[in-house]
Amino acid sequence: MSGILNSSIGRKVAMALSAFFLMIFILQHFAINILSVFSPDTFNEVSHFMGTFWLIQFVLQPVLIFGVVFHFIMGFVLEIKNKKARQISYAKNNGSANSTWMSRNMIWSGGFILVFLIIHFIDFWFPEINTKYIVGDMSGTLPNGEFRYYEELVHKFEPIWRVALYCLGFVFLALHLLHGFNSAFQSVGANNKYTKGLKGFGKAYAILIPLGFIFIALFHHFNH
Repeated sequence: MSGILNSSIGRKVAMALSAFFLMIFILQHFAINILSVFSPDTFNEVSHFMGTFWLIQFVLQPVLIFGVVFHFIMGFVLEIKNKKARQISYAKNNGSANSTWMSRNMIWSGGFILVFLIIHFIDFWFPEINTKYIVGDMSGTLPNGEFRYYEELVHKFEPIWRVALYCLGFVFLALHLLHGFNSAFQSVGANNKYTKGLKGFGKAYAILIPLGFIFIALFHHFNH
């Protein structure tokens, strides 16, 4: 594993694979959260299942955390390596003329997303871990017997500052994905007759999924 990560191509492939893994998780996360808009009861039931099923909690969740940490560390490593490898000055080769704004600023969009993720963990994941494994309440219910997940979600989106922060976070996620999706496919050598279709799918994913999350945040803020 260390030998693969010591090569430039190996690091890019590892980065791409971790990106694909996280994009699948984001899609799954969106599919669950959008249920809160259309069916709070279904959202509660699915959330309770995801939060108590042993395979998800003790196998998939640690893998996800590892994937997130690996992706961000590898992203910063690649950025540092790339900066050191640049030998031609911008006077001879105008970088901005040969690359997009998004590709030149992946490190900044990624950094903001990392801060956003930390806040998201503080808002949702840490309290959930505390409730289940420290307080010891695995029931997931309120005093009236109803599942608490929907009520907790709605409560988080009451302050306008948090809604604004989440919306900004998803804007940066869209910018990050617009370049990252295509870059990941190039890193694994997916350059064939399907390339145009993959680029179209990547652009749609990068725009629609973050917009969907923004819609969820705004919906709960203005409807409760």
